[in-house]
Amino acid sequence: MARMTQRRKIHRFQLDGTGGEHPVRHKEDVLAAEEPLEIMIAGTSFAVTMRTPGDDFDLVAGFLVSEGIIRNPSELLSLRFCAGEKDGTQTFNVVDAQLRPDVPLPDTKRHVYTSSSCGICGTDSIDAVRKTIHYDASLDGLRVPVDLLAGLPDRLREAQAVFDRTGGVHAAGLFRVDGSEPELLCLREDVGRHNAVDKVVGWALRQDLLPLTGLVLQVSGRASFELVQKAALAGIPVLSAVSAPSSLAADLAVGTGLTLVGFSRGHSLNVYAGRERLIDSRANVPEVAVSA
Repeated sequence: MARMTQRRKIHRFQLDGTGGEHPVRHKEDVLAAEEPLEIMIAGTSFAVTMRTPGDDFDLVAGFLVSEGIIRNPSELLSLRFCAGEKDGTQTFNVVDAQLRPDVPLPDTKRHVYTSSSCGICGTDSIDAVRKTIHYDASLDGLRVPVDLLAGLPDRLREAQAVFDRTGGVHAAGLFRVDGSEPELLCLREDVGRHNAVDKVVGWALRQDLLPLTGLVLQVSGRASFELVQKAALAGIPVLSAVSAPSSLAADLAVGTGLTLVGFSRGHSLNVYAGRERLIDSRANVPEVAVSA
């Protein structure tokens, strides 16, 4: 976890009177690390993303899935760190992906830039962001009890080791929910919620688990268009977020047959698409969640 966090000296002001005679305290704080990662395909630069170092191969693999470039592990021959630009030394901030010869190469002249706070940037329009979705989520027969789904944010939070130290990262968790208790299959943390999802999808690709049918993706932030896109491309039928979705996210969820949940806070949740997948076994309890 060393590269995932950094220590920094800070000045803390106590304004509640608990600081005694010295209102300014000098101490250290732990920050979530953020560094650029250049993604190369066959030696040619394709994208740069700001991320929290760690699980970088998962991040690159998931990013290639989210870009619609690959969809199974056989199409990804290898991933390796390349020397960075600092006098040719190894910075672990450049990853080169080698694809199978028959996999069409993307337009590397696009030079995609992604930040840690937004989705894919630099594209001309939403239509350019939309990718071919290989899996039809509407055919997924998953059914999820509402109370079980509402408990996933707490389960996700309990497993966030980097957040415990920094308070400054998002998380994405992949859950199996066909038992009495949800099973956390994979959790990834990152300063960017999109990176966290890519890391989960990349892990699944490298484990040869795509499509991720019958599973739930729980995220710690809001649900954007890009997150719904990533879930749909990975074959995930249910995306649940603790905050709000965007209108385009809800539109895409409806169009792809994906269940989209927002404001999942333990005691309530809103369903914006795919209400039919949720089961409420409680008797005579009015629904607060409203589907699109």
